[in-house]
Amino acid sequence: MVCWQASDRFNINSQLEHLQAKYVGTGHADMSRFEWAVNIQRDSYASYVGHYPMLAYFAIAENESIGRERYNFMQKMLLPCGLPPEREED
Repeated sequence: MVCWQASDRFNINSQLEHLQAKYVGTGHADMSRFEWAVNIQRDSYASYVGHYPMLAYFAIAENESIGRERYNFMQKMLLPCGLPPEREED
């Protein structure tokens, strides 16, 4: 039987808050679904550009040069999920 104490919960929450403050992509309670999706897409594109074998794979698959694929991924990082949805003002 596992007994959780209030101090355990506080410790877990403080660790989560520290992780979210340190790494932007981990999100937070006030993050919208759109912002989360944008972070995921940007992380993916940055990984594709940063890992040469993956970039070469995409270049071959799309029959483009590696430089052109790098440029395309960098351009997609600007608005990876399109324009943000309009927010409803309260």
